[in-house]
Amino acid sequence: MTGQVGIVLVSHSAAVADSVAELARGLAGCGATAPVAAAGGTPDGGLGTSSERIVEAAKAVDGGAGVALLVDLGSAVLTVKALLAEGDELPEGALLVDAPFVEGAVAALVTASAGGDLDAVSAAAAEAYTYRKE
Repeated sequence: MTGQVGIVLVSHSAAVADSVAELARGLAGCGATAPVAAAGGTPDGGLGTSSERIVEAAKAVDGGAGVALLVDLGSAVLTVKALLAEGDELPEGALLVDAPFVEGAVAALVTASAGGDLDAVSAAAAEAYTYRKE
């Protein structure tokens, strides 16, 4: 695989997905070069998840090194799992990452921008579960 790992942020809300993408870019700083796309809400602007939006975002960030998909909850997880099971709509190397949505997005973007492969990006995002707040 070539290029950088792409990141897709899947949320029930377009505003949440867009905001987390913006936050991740801002916190990762000017060195954040990996592509990140938000896939939130339904095509009519409502709350929910859209397989079409997820596929479109994944294709947009696919640089040949894999695509890390981070999700918020519930049906977002199920929608991504269904797309992965179908196996033909998402780019090769697409991976559902088990990570907290906000912290995981930042860790994934920093790691992907530093040249980490899909395994490293996934591990960095998942490690965000251990970030203590007390």
